[in-house]
Amino acid sequence: MKRREFLKASLLGGAAAAVAPMSLLGGCAEGEKKKAAPELKISFQEGTAPGQTLEERLDFMEQNGVVGFEPGGVNLAGRINEFDQLLRGRNIKISAICAGFQGFILSEDAAVRDLFDNTMREIIAAAGQLGSTGVIMVPAFNAQVPAMPHTMETRKYLIEQLCKLGDYAVECGTTVILEPLNRNEAFYLRQVGDAASICRDANHPGVRCMGDFWHMTAEETSDYGALMSGGEYLQHVHIASRGTRNTPGEDGDVDNYIDGFRALKEMNYPHYVSFECGCKNDKAQSVPAALQLIRDQWEQA
Repeated sequence: MKRREFLKASLLGGAAAAVAPMSLLGGCAEGEKKKAAPELKISFQEGTAPGQTLEERLDFMEQNGVVGFEPGGVNLAGRINEFDQLLRGRNIKISAICAGFQGFILSEDAAVRDLFDNTMREIIAAAGQLGSTGVIMVPAFNAQVPAMPHTMETRKYLIEQLCKLGDYAVECGTTVILEPLNRNEAFYLRQVGDAASICRDANHPGVRCMGDFWHMTAEETSDYGALMSGGEYLQHVHIASRGTRNTPGEDGDVDNYIDGFRALKEMNYPHYVSFECGCKNDKAQSVPAALQLIRDQWEQA
């Protein structure tokens, strides 16, 4: 082929490629759908919604698209029938169970450790009956003494005990969820990455962790980095205003969760974002505003 003819053919081919459908060129076809972002599944703890009774609060939650309910673990077994009746026919599921155990797992006193184990197992069994995603636990609060020293031996002991609880949780159809707290509340576990590393070393499907925007405000340098560090082990997320631990939005511009939401969306987080907060204004006004705020920020993320 002569040079002039070759150039002509090349130019014509390039022009055809420029107007050809992308599907013919091995690219994305026009209008091809992107991978769907994960759904924002909002959960409330029992006292979050306005209303005098639990039934009234659940009515509010259902009317406002809240799909998860996070009860406390105290007397959980005694409330199974109550929850079953109140949730029947609603588009609301039990999310996580917030603590409720007695004693603590890292006590130096064997009787206190046994008390923790027995009460935790009772809650785990009830959580399984309710279809909960897991039971939240903290290894030790600052006020719980005497506690085991913060050593590698203690860490190994914790992992061993978590695996035993994890075995029982899996039998019951649920999980154990480690919650990192800020330094004013707990000495042992303060960052999501630390909790995730314990889950990794436990290597157990019944042992998971969570993040909490309130505690992350004090302990993490990045919401995005903190939640991404939870990785496959991240089972639950708590949210509150970032200055006073009240309803999101009540502390003004500081209540920004976009970077954390971006992490959850990138990792295709499938679980709940649950309100764990007080309210310093009228719940009938503050809670709907908070729902709109976090939904808007989820869309921006």
